[in-house]
Order: sequence, then C-alpha cells, then structure tokens
Amino acid sequence: MKILLPEPLTASAFAPFGEVIAVNAAQRHFSINGGNTERYHDLAELVPGPDGKLIVSLFRGQPRALPFAIEMLERHPLGSQAFMPLGDQPYLIVVAPPGPPPGPDDLRAFLAQPGEGVNYAPGTWHHPLLALNEICDFLVIDRSGPGNNCDETAITPPVQLALA
Repeated sequence: MKILLPEPLTASAFAPFGEVIAVNAAQRHFSINGGNTERYHDLAELVPGPDGKLIVSLFRGQPRALPFAIEMLERHPLGSQAFMPLGDQPYLIVVAPPGPPPGPDDLRAFLAQPGEGVNYAPGTWHHPLLALNEICDFLVIDRSGPGNNCDETAITPPVQLALA
C-alpha cells in the first residue's frame, strides 16, 4: 500500500487547493481599535456559490489513530469550505486538485499546527476532518443553499497516511 507522509502547511504549498488561514499567511495586516488589535485581513476567498449563503458551524472531530487508510475523498463543487481549529492540537489535511475523481498518486497531505486553518476552494477534493491526539473543535464557514454540494469518491487502492 502506498504511504502518504504529510508536509508542513504553507500558503504556497496549499495554494492549488485554497488558502491557509493563519497570521503568518496574511498578505495584509494593520492595527485597529486604537492600536489595541492587529487585524490580519482578507485571509480567504469565501465562495457561497449560486443562490447560496455562507453559514457558520462548529464541527467536533474525533481523533484518528495513525496509520490511517485514506479510502475516500469528498468535494463541494458549489462553494468553498473553511476550517479554523479552536484548540491547541495539530491536525492532518489530505487533498487532491479539483477536477475528475483523483487516484492515489494525486493525493497530498499537510500537517497543520494549532492556529492554522484552511479554506478549500470550490471543487477541491479533501478528506473529512482528521483530528489527532484528542477531540478537536473547528469553526467552519461553508455554503448552504440549493443544489448538490457534496460529491464523494473512493480512493482505489487506499493510501496509508502516516506521520513517519
């Protein structure tokens, strides 16, 4: 079975799949509130898609034991989906480019640190939440509205996700 090892999450490495939501990924930041607050501005392109609206949810992910078999991915063709961790634990991301259903060689994995979120561009294939170590909460901004906005595909043969 092919083994997939995660790489560090950086804005440039993740760019084909969307944006990194983190202080160190900000293109613009400035002081507000009389200099008491730093605003890290416009970190992601949130796309509600046709006739959609952006909604805010909390997702609670159960920790995954590694190694873990990646057997499926999903995508949201009509809108973006942003995940921001609310805790102090790292988590894993597995993605493949938008387009036709991916195969094992199309997958990339990233290790996200606490405080690093991601925004999946519309149509980006990704694995559902991959929390590590303990239950993790995420603030999620995604689309609600008409139309089928979730496709799933099998990864055949499965790929083994490991840290080393």
